[in-house]
Amino acid sequence: MLTALDHVQLAAPPGSEDRLRAYYVDALGMTETPKPPVLAARGGCWFRAGAVELHLGIEASFRPAKKAHPGLRVTGIDACAARIAAAGFPVTWDEDLPGHRRFFSEDPVGNRLEFLEPDPEPDAAPD
Repeated sequence: MLTALDHVQLAAPPGSEDRLRAYYVDALGMTETPKPPVLAARGGCWFRAGAVELHLGIEASFRPAKKAHPGLRVTGIDACAARIAAAGFPVTWDEDLPGHRRFFSEDPVGNRLEFLEPDPEPDAAPD
C-alpha cells in the first residue's frame, strides 16, 4: 500500500549542477542534501524543503520535461513568484485550475515546475 511520495526525480544535462543550485537553493530556498557516495559519483543534486524532496539526476541524452512536472504546493505564492522572478527565472501565471492560484516556472535546464496555493476559504457567515 502506498503511504507517501518520497521524492520526485528530474533529469539534467552533465555539468549543470551549479546552475541547478542557483535555482533550487537560491531562488526556491531549498537545501541541498548530500547524496550517498556511490550515487554522488554519478553527478546530480538532491534538494529538500520540509517534506518536499527533488532529485536532479544527470542524463547524457537529456531533454527537459516540458509537459511533465512536479506540482509544488506553497504558502505565500506571491512572495514565491517574486523571489523566483527576482532571481531571473520565468514565472508564468495560470488561472485555469479552479480553487487555486498557480504559476509555472522553468529551472535553468528547462524542466517545468508548477507552484500552487489553494484559494483561501471564504469566511464563514456569522450566526
